[in-house]
Amino acid sequence: MRKLLGVNIDHVATVRQARGTVYPSVIEAGLAVEKVGADSVTVHLREDRRHIQDSDVLQLKQQLKIPLNLELAANPEMVAFACQVRPAYCCIVPEKRQELTTEGGLDVLANRHTLAPHIAALSQAGIVVSLFIDPELAQIDGAESLGVKVIELHTGDYAEAESLEERQAQLNRITTATSIAASKGMQVNAGHGLNYANTFDIAAIPEITELNIGHAIIARAIFVGLEQAVQDMLDILQKAS
Repeated sequence: MRKLLGVNIDHVATVRQARGTVYPSVIEAGLAVEKVGADSVTVHLREDRRHIQDSDVLQLKQQLKIPLNLELAANPEMVAFACQVRPAYCCIVPEKRQELTTEGGLDVLANRHTLAPHIAALSQAGIVVSLFIDPELAQIDGAESLGVKVIELHTGDYAEAESLEERQAQLNRITTATSIAASKGMQVNAGHGLNYANTFDIAAIPEITELNIGHAIIARAIFVGLEQAVQDMLDILQKAS
């Protein structure tokens, strides 16, 4: 089965916001990603609006033909906005103001009572909800208990492994978690820290449906262009399928 690729274009907005200009265009980036064959576009609307802005989300929803995946924190403001825009998917992620990037998965068990009403509101708006979690059985069970049908496994520990042994151990952990979640009827996506050197082994896990990758693609695009950078990642996924 062909693995799907979701491209996160947050860092196009990072470059724009660094100078407060109107370029580079997040919308143009989304359309370029779509043109070359990506399966979805991901953006993370952060509470501090450090990169993606509300208007970006609205325009992407209007102009993209492929699904828009909106990452957001579990708070009333973000959920209300998502219910207004109605992207195809919403992935609920943990968020800290000081972090450079998302540092780990949601603690579903500790935040069950906070997550439940937000999941219900998004679902009632016709949005497919996923939870960004660490590859742990307890978190998978927690997601299942909330009625969530899609999870995204955090691959950061795998991507940041400092030895081949540690990397293999983290790969085994992800593989086991994927198998367990799939056996429960869940769709399993994965992402965080994936790049052109480490994506193949994750993409080769049979039950994984989609990989969401951003920073590595945008970084490569500086040298080869965005469409080629996306195509290069699509080629890796094709070889791994």
